[in-house]
Amino acid sequence: MTRLKSSMHYYDICRKNIRKYRLEKNLTQQQLADLSELSMHFISEIESTVKDKTFSIETVGKIADALQIPIYLLFKEN
Repeated sequence: MTRLKSSMHYYDICRKNIRKYRLEKNLTQQQLADLSELSMHFISEIESTVKDKTFSIETVGKIADALQIPIYLLFKEN
């Protein structure tokens, strides 16, 4: 029987991918915030590996749209 992963595991995958694609696009957190119509503080909290910040699928969609990538890439485990 396989062990279920914690919900934070999936948030961590998403937060790492958000940061990865933001940096690949040479965007600052402020630029991503502007493009996604979210606050820079919220983007910073999402990307933080120290905080256990949760966020909605709508937020992930806004970020994916701002990054101009398919949303599934933000959930892809490397």
